[in-house]
Amino acid sequence: MSATRHNWTKEEILEIYNKPFMELLYEAATVHRLHHDPNVVQVSTLLSIKTGGCSEDCGYCPQAARYHTNIEGNDLMSVQQVKAQALRAKESGSSRVCMGAAWRNVKDGEEFDQVLEMVRSINKLDMEVCCTLGMLTENQAKRLAEAGLYAYNHNLDSSEEYYKEVISTRGYQDRLDTIDNVRKTNVTVCSGGIIGMGEKTEDRAGMLVALSTLNPQPESVPINALVAVEGTPLEDQKPVSIWDMVRMVATTRIVMPETQVRLSAGRTQMTREGQAMCFFAGANSIFAGDKLLTTPNPDVNEDMKMFELLGLNPQKPFTKKVQPQTVEANDSQYQALGEKPKWTRPDHTIERNELAKEKAKTLK
Repeated sequence: MSATRHNWTKEEILEIYNKPFMELLYEAATVHRLHHDPNVVQVSTLLSIKTGGCSEDCGYCPQAARYHTNIEGNDLMSVQQVKAQALRAKESGSSRVCMGAAWRNVKDGEEFDQVLEMVRSINKLDMEVCCTLGMLTENQAKRLAEAGLYAYNHNLDSSEEYYKEVISTRGYQDRLDTIDNVRKTNVTVCSGGIIGMGEKTEDRAGMLVALSTLNPQPESVPINALVAVEGTPLEDQKPVSIWDMVRMVATTRIVMPETQVRLSAGRTQMTREGQAMCFFAGANSIFAGDKLLTTPNPDVNEDMKMFELLGLNPQKPFTKKVQPQTVEANDSQYQALGEKPKWTRPDHTIERNELAKEKAKTLK
């Protein structure tokens, strides 16, 4: 029950997911305690360093330029602004800062150089640094690693089959290729997905197959509950139930025993009791702060009150892996190559995405 496997099948994962609830909870909690301190939770702060204007058509995302969602966009933040935000996050108990930019993929140039300086600045604060910047090449991953990046987030979102019902502007294999490029460095991988997008239970199991059969498995797996934003194609989706969230967390814990399972988007819709069940089932990481890129998140003070109530302690930075060394730009072994990779643009369309795009045209 405690060994890490890389050959899980969809049928096996479905069998776990559909177990009687109390039995599932007990098994997940048992696995969790074999690999982790059940009273320690890693706390990350998610910072949108460049908001809105994305060219992708992700059905869940308010940052897609083609939808009308009243999201206030901003250009890339300065290094000084990001450092100030990181200091505030550190004071509030976060051990990691995850910087997100609404890009399809990383492009060599001035903006990427600026992000590399952000990574250097935060690593020097003795905080773990994570980035989510879209697809990236092996050379770009190596440049991030040199700067001191601790983790790279690149979610699979759903199963390969259901992915095509949510996104038409990029391919599933591109996600896997980006993770593979990160694995060619010493940077850890953060990759998970979203439930509540209209997918079937089989799709949730399919996503876990894709993640668990990676070798090594991701060091961090975010489990997000869809936050339906007005103007996006998924605006009418009903909130996922807490029972589904607990089942997903518990199943993830069992099939990926050493991974940190992150309770991510959707926590504002959960009670403390619901979150406590998720922690009991194996979640041991959260995002703190009042916003997750563009959607609401519980107040950090409320989170700390919940931690106190449950007897939880924030995880110290670099507990799971030693702090990366920062190489200054002038001493860098890797330079910009001006790459222009041919990332996939599938030729299918998604009706609800097209309808949301047409509706946006009438509102803009």
